[in-house]
Amino acid sequence: MPGDRSSMVRDRKKIVSLVLCVLLIASNSVWAQEPAAEGTSLLSILSAGGLLMVPIALCSLILCMFSLERAMSLRRARIIPRPFVKRILEQLKSGELEKREAYRICKENKSPIALVLAAGIRRWGKPAQEVEKAIVDAGERLGNKLRKYLKLFNGISTITPLLGLLGTVVGMIQSFNTIVITGAMGKPELLAAGISQALVTTAAGLTVAIPALIAHIYFSSRVDKLLMEVDEHGQQIVQAVCGERVNRLKRRQTSQESTRRAA
Repeated sequence: MPGDRSSMVRDRKKIVSLVLCVLLIASNSVWAQEPAAEGTSLLSILSAGGLLMVPIALCSLILCMFSLERAMSLRRARIIPRPFVKRILEQLKSGELEKREAYRICKENKSPIALVLAAGIRRWGKPAQEVEKAIVDAGERLGNKLRKYLKLFNGISTITPLLGLLGTVVGMIQSFNTIVITGAMGKPELLAAGISQALVTTAAGLTVAIPALIAHIYFSSRVDKLLMEVDEHGQQIVQAVCGERVNRLKRRQTSQESTRRAA
């Protein structure tokens, strides 16, 4: 049944969003752990990882903020309000709306898809190719707006592992230098402690990078689906307001008036 299928799609989207939120929360759990038996806390983790833990923690905060922003901005109800799209398409196909009234309705709605539809309605009565070009241009501008901040997620997923690796290399160098200076070559526990501290930055970098990569993939897919739906509705506008159809409607109305007068 169509209703069951739509409800399944909504449930699937909710599950994906929940998983993403859980991963984002998990990425920040490193910074918010309660003191453990060994005294592990936020300050001890930062101090163990060194200065490079600061930009990694900053990337984690940025990731959470912009993930929430994109999740709110890319809601389907905001980009493509179903009642508005259904009403204006039905009225255009039935010939109930004129150019000025249809354009006014789109401008008053102010949703992203309304701006795309308004671009096509502005070419009312023009050849189908010209109307379609206006729709495509407006769709490309909308796509650029919807893809805002997606490069940020990709950048975080690329940079944070490198920062973690750099922190590990620096920590290893410092650890070996300390052993050489103190003459503790026969004490492997000191070397193990230094390596353990050095690996903290790598773990932290991966903890932030993995959710960032997932967020980039998820939101990119979300944008592509929204743009495909916008394009489908745009093609319906092309068929409804192109010059070929407008002329057919005029001829039909003229024929009906002539028949009515003759009767």
